[in-house]
Amino acid sequence: MSTQDPVDVVRAILATPTDLDTVSRLVAEDATYVSLNYDNPDLKKLMPWCGTGHGAKSIVDTFVKVGRFWKVQAFEMLDVFGSGENVAVFSRFTYTSTKVGRTVTTPFAILAKVTNGKLAYMQFMEDTFATAMSFRTKGVWHFESDPDGGEVTVGTEDA
Repeated sequence: MSTQDPVDVVRAILATPTDLDTVSRLVAEDATYVSLNYDNPDLKKLMPWCGTGHGAKSIVDTFVKVGRFWKVQAFEMLDVFGSGENVAVFSRFTYTSTKVGRTVTTPFAILAKVTNGKLAYMQFMEDTFATAMSFRTKGVWHFESDPDGGEVTVGTEDA
């Protein structure tokens, strides 16, 4: 496998995302990794890997922490394609939270840029509402989103 091809680089990183040696070989020193958002302090309390990081270690740390918070049931890449330095990954995963035992299946998408055979940028997006719900233990969440509607509640007091 030629890891110079941008699609191959991204596939190789996702194949062993917790292996610092492999990831370091494939990621530029100044690479930017965005996990779920740029900077959200409230979400970071729930999922400490969220936000913007730099370098191979930020990618590895994310996947190591994800592995502590959830048991990975399935991680399936459905479509991976590239154009020049740009790579898109469309996939789904099924996780069970290790603390609460709730299982969720959610789509995820990755936007990556590979320059000179090394990952320079990666943005990982998922259904954070679903994944956050896998940690929920109790309480009702109240929302008002529809300009023409009323309050919507999610959950029950006893989870």
